[in-house]
Amino acid sequence: MKYDFTRWLPAIAKDSNSNPNRKLLLSVAGVAAIGGLALAPTAVAAPVTSGPHEGAVAAIELATGKDGATPSPSVESGLTTGGSTDKPRAGKPDREELIPHGVQGAQSRIPLDEAQRENAKAIIEVAKETGVGERGAVIGVATALQESKLYNLGHLGMYNDHDSQGLFQQRPSSGWGSPEQITDPEYASTAFFQALKNVGGWQDLPLTTAAQTVQVSAYPFHYAQWEEQAADIVAQLW
Repeated sequence: MKYDFTRWLPAIAKDSNSNPNRKLLLSVAGVAAIGGLALAPTAVAAPVTSGPHEGAVAAIELATGKDGATPSPSVESGLTTGGSTDKPRAGKPDREELIPHGVQGAQSRIPLDEAQRENAKAIIEVAKETGVGERGAVIGVATALQESKLYNLGHLGMYNDHDSQGLFQQRPSSGWGSPEQITDPEYASTAFFQALKNVGGWQDLPLTTAAQTVQVSAYPFHYAQWEEQAADIVAQLW
């Protein structure tokens, strides 16, 4: 699993809808500006509200297979700010179901572009299919926010943590699947949720404990900082 987000540099993003062999190195300066790379335990992490600068967004657009170098706008709604500006939907998940134990420590937030939003949707759809429900979806989205900032990453070369790839930074050498499989959002999400379902009483565990049991990260408390934004994402996209 990804041990430290700063080790992304330079990064390679993968687009599941394009040639899986297509890779584009992002510049060190561009990726370094992707907002909110938490470097400290959640208890002392400062909330993140800023997004990547224009150059970094353009690089991500290119790396994820978008046409042109003009970045698409981030999704400045409740997915980022915590206060929904979207029209309320019937059947919206209850906040108590999404965050039953309350958040732990300072919370971080980042703006989302369309690539990140689509990856979040993919995780949520698999949460429904695997039966882990809204709470499982929050754990999955929060984990992907920490591991990859919701970008479907290919191999990162010398900056890779071993052979970790994809939304959840899963490792082929640890039995998660082939590189092609773990960089498929549906496969990666299914693998994550199947592992989560094998954690006894996961529904009653704090998010960071449930995520860490699956991910076995060197920084287990980093997952907790994304719980609130993950809940907002699930509430709006469920």
